[in-house]
Amino acid sequence: MQPKIFKTITAFLMLAGSFCFSAEKAAAQDRPPLFFREDWKETPMATPVTQDHVANKDLVLTLHGPGKDGIRKSHHDTPADDPYYIWSGVAEGNWAVSLRHATKYVDLRGQSRIRWRAKQAGYRFLRPIIKLENGVWLIADAYDDASADWREREFIVADLNWRRLDIEKVIEGKPVTAPDLSRVVEIGFTDLMTGGGSDACSRLDWIEVWGKPVARTSQVSK
Repeated sequence: MQPKIFKTITAFLMLAGSFCFSAEKAAAQDRPPLFFREDWKETPMATPVTQDHVANKDLVLTLHGPGKDGIRKSHHDTPADDPYYIWSGVAEGNWAVSLRHATKYVDLRGQSRIRWRAKQAGYRFLRPIIKLENGVWLIADAYDDASADWREREFIVADLNWRRLDIEKVIEGKPVTAPDLSRVVEIGFTDLMTGGGSDACSRLDWIEVWGKPVARTSQVSK
């Protein structure tokens, strides 16, 4: 009798283990891939940052707002591990930086994420921004605030709340409920403020977007 019970328990455990493995495998398959990463070219500092500073050949850079001409590609010889990064310290107005894939949209639903390495100073709160297929720009409620050193930050897109963004002035507007994130055109960042030198600025080393690529099938609204 006992051998039969033992066999039954063993079979049950094997079945349960198989089920858990299948569930984990399915969950892993649902996680979106890396859509893009931008690290910026290791070239001398320049103001403003331009397409020539973009390392990823699939990405198109756009600067926005009255302070866009002051967004600098920066780097220092010391400390030795100083990265090549985007700096807002001399922006004379609100600004934003965005990147779009040359041939694809991205689906930011589900387990999608936006990750970056940044270092803010003063009262600067760096926030993700996105452009939808219909031309609407949104800015997230979550942010990356001041830090004494470079810090990696991850935003789970499903956790974010959004407001409209006036991309010409780079000023937030009314809240937007449940926007359609299935076909996002551009992803970027802003702190909604002017630069204030090294004591009041935003710095971004690299940015990653994890989401499912979507083929472009229509003209994007301006």
